[in-house]
Amino acid sequence: MSDDEVDHELLDLLRARFGIGPANPNAPPDTKVLQNAEFICDNSTDVALNMQYTKLAAIAVGEEMQKREYSTKVWSEHELHPKSKDESTVKFIFTMDLLNFSFWSDRSEEDRFSVTYKDKKWTGYFSLVAALQRALDEDIPITSPEFWVDEEKCTDEVLKKAFRSDTDEEMPMFEERVQCLREAGLILEEEFDSSITTLIENAKGSAAGLVNLLAERFPCFRDEATFERKKVRFLKRAQIFVADLWAAFEGEGYGDFNDIDKITMFADYRVPQMLHTLGVIAYCPPLEARMRRQELIEPGHPWELQIRGCSIWAIEQLRREIVKLQPDAKINAILIDFFLYDLAKEKEKTGDEAIPHHRTRSIWY
Repeated sequence: MSDDEVDHELLDLLRARFGIGPANPNAPPDTKVLQNAEFICDNSTDVALNMQYTKLAAIAVGEEMQKREYSTKVWSEHELHPKSKDESTVKFIFTMDLLNFSFWSDRSEEDRFSVTYKDKKWTGYFSLVAALQRALDEDIPITSPEFWVDEEKCTDEVLKKAFRSDTDEEMPMFEERVQCLREAGLILEEEFDSSITTLIENAKGSAAGLVNLLAERFPCFRDEATFERKKVRFLKRAQIFVADLWAAFEGEGYGDFNDIDKITMFADYRVPQMLHTLGVIAYCPPLEARMRRQELIEPGHPWELQIRGCSIWAIEQLRREIVKLQPDAKINAILIDFFLYDLAKEKEKTGDEAIPHHRTRSIWY
């Protein structure tokens, strides 16, 4: 080859490395969430990972998950989660994760938004699940996309009844949730014949493909931001929809994905809180002080993006360390996330929280 000739193979490698030029249509789907999290972590100045504590946490978390025989069955066994493995469960999960955001409250446990279902009071995320179950019992077709776009039947008054609270605190961001329902209903009607199963089938068995499809077609799933002049993706609710399908159907039927391990943790409030408790992530003094005072951090603030991005990368490091210790362990970021979330809720009940979770009002989580 002369000096004037172009080395096309090298050029293709450089284009792939720097994301230049058209994407390879034959490449397997990739959400870019993990790569973006690594970028955030590498450029973070206010949130840091501690690998020494990550190794120690891997021992403790791995052993505890093994002891509890933690698996997808834990999701299905919860009394509020649907038990049938059919289209009704698909619709329930989609509705649940469409609205699964911002349940924290500054009020006491007695005064915050809550839902009583079958004589039991529920708060936080489970208040949403309880409200959906209650609405279905009351013959409100709350999980039906056709219902969401029917302005005569699905009025704001009907939705307020479906999501009514036991207290005088209404469901946080109620208007935003209504907007998500109506927007998603129209997109499903126009592009997927109002069928969530058709949406899933369009992903052709790829978890990453379904996440990307949700982010591309549904603005309310497009959980992205700009950090250090680079677009970064978190895609919390899109990813948790895939994870919940996988867990509910135990990796079969509508939950059968050929690349489920591409799903990362779901960057929200509780898992970062637990990672800090374990010493895996640490905050700069001004950020930690803001969190301990339980003061608001605006969506898109560098602090918020660093908390979320570093948490995703931290769970990946934790997963890798657990696999080193237990090479045969059937474990991924989804199961670690589910486990740490449950652990955080246990500590909340017993008052053992080492630090409050960060406060951000957002539809993304």
